Amino acid sequence: MKIAIFAGTFDPPTYGHLNIIERAKSIFDELHVVVALNKGKNCLFTSDERLAMLQNLTGQWDNVKVSIWDKLIVDYAKEHKAKILVRGVRNIGDFSYEFDLALMNRGLAADIETVFIPTDPKYFILSSSSIKELALFCGDISTMVPPLVAEKLAQKINL
Repeated sequence: MKIAIFAGTFDPPTYGHLNIIERAKSIFDELHVVVALNKGKNCLFTSDERLAMLQNLTGQWDNVKVSIWDKLIVDYAKEHKAKILVRGVRNIGDFSYEFDLALMNRGLAADIETVFIPTDPKYFILSSSSIKELALFCGDISTMVPPLVAEKLAQKINL
């Protein structure tokens, strides 16, 4: 069984994230979407809120599991017998960052591969941080995030 992991902060989940999840779940037998707790990031949503949104958004797919992890992602992979890390890339800047991360993970766990999936072109400019900023200024984010996420963002920033 091919088990893959797609980890990120998902603050908030976007249509770009869902595009990568939907494509990866079609390639691998099981996909773990992991809400990574990154102490270096100041998130708008709590890890439990992000977990709940992703569970709701992926609940129709039997081979997708969502969880939270606060350690190295390669340790999660080892614990769950996963051999593949999925990384979404939108542009060359993403690729450069993700490539360095893949090399580091490879150094930590040589038996775990990283697979890059380029985003669908229609989600090319989406980033969670730009969506949060746009929402703060009451911009239209309806084409960037699912209605559930738009609603949660509005509640969070008191629109």
